[in-house]
Amino acid sequence: MRIVLGLPKFEQVKRPALSCLLAVLFLGAVLGACGGDDADITVYSGRSEAQVEPLIEQFTRETGLKVSVRYGASAELAAQISEEGSNSRADLFWSQDAGALGAVDRQGLLAPAPAEAAASVDPRFKAGDGTWVGLTGRARVIVYNPAKVPAGELPSSVFALTEPKWKGRVAIAPTNASFQAFVTAMRIQAGDGRTREWLRGLKANEPKVYESNDLIVRAVNDGEVDLGLANHYYLFQLGAEIGMDRLVARNHYTANGDVGALVNVAGVAILKSSEAQADAGRLVQFLLSPPAQRYFAEANYEYPLLPGVAAAPALTPLDQIQSPDIDLAQLDQLEASLTLLREVGLL
Repeated sequence: MRIVLGLPKFEQVKRPALSCLLAVLFLGAVLGACGGDDADITVYSGRSEAQVEPLIEQFTRETGLKVSVRYGASAELAAQISEEGSNSRADLFWSQDAGALGAVDRQGLLAPAPAEAAASVDPRFKAGDGTWVGLTGRARVIVYNPAKVPAGELPSSVFALTEPKWKGRVAIAPTNASFQAFVTAMRIQAGDGRTREWLRGLKANEPKVYESNDLIVRAVNDGEVDLGLANHYYLFQLGAEIGMDRLVARNHYTANGDVGALVNVAGVAILKSSEAQADAGRLVQFLLSPPAQRYFAEANYEYPLLPGVAAAPALTPLDQIQSPDIDLAQLDQLEASLTLLREVGLL
């Protein structure tokens, strides 16, 4: 199948122009891809409509396959799929993080991913049992304002953020799924005891709490808070919105396998109960094709996971990030992390 993804390079399109372009694409996508029972493929998507619809619309144009998309939080959709079991209406689950994919896989509800497409992805970023496969990578970072925190004073580990010097200076988003996945990774790497101790110390340091990563990055850039925990790409999305010349904040990657540099993935899986596994497999292949991977890199500043497709030049190369050695499938241990966050008073 030949796929030509006719979407422009993000750095060549100003934000208003891109918004207009996507609005046109969304109209066609809503009419042709989100429609009802006549769909060839039904996708449960933990990724937002703005990120998904341009690609779905292009896939439909290239293949003629109609796609219906149900949007929601990845954890909630994973729970819904588990509840529906063999009667699920979903053919494909597109999750914002590996933990939700692992949770569904643990229920035995996933079919094997297309072997040819999955073979191209690094083993770190796909299921060991051959079910779900990562599409893009997102690294955890400490975003900071150099006017408030000189580079030489940056913490070498997230565990240092409980030190008195950081009191009132750190921003977090404890209700955000990416922060919760990060806490799960810390539990896996350091154990529940040390994670509990760190969370208590963090809370005692009176962090500034925001609802999302993008609000954290904006606050750091505006000087409202000195540094914050976020995913790497929000910094560059803000720069694309306000102009790179107005971007003050910077990303800091911790080193030596520190959990603060966790690389998680957004990924997909085909449901075992699906009667459209072959067509769903074509969608997986499309999302792992070079044009689609370039779109992720250029429009969202995520790390493409297909070898040979370059990340945005502004990013630290993926192979230079000293991320922790964690089986991403284990990020399915979310409930214990939520319990811990409630216990220490951050939820």
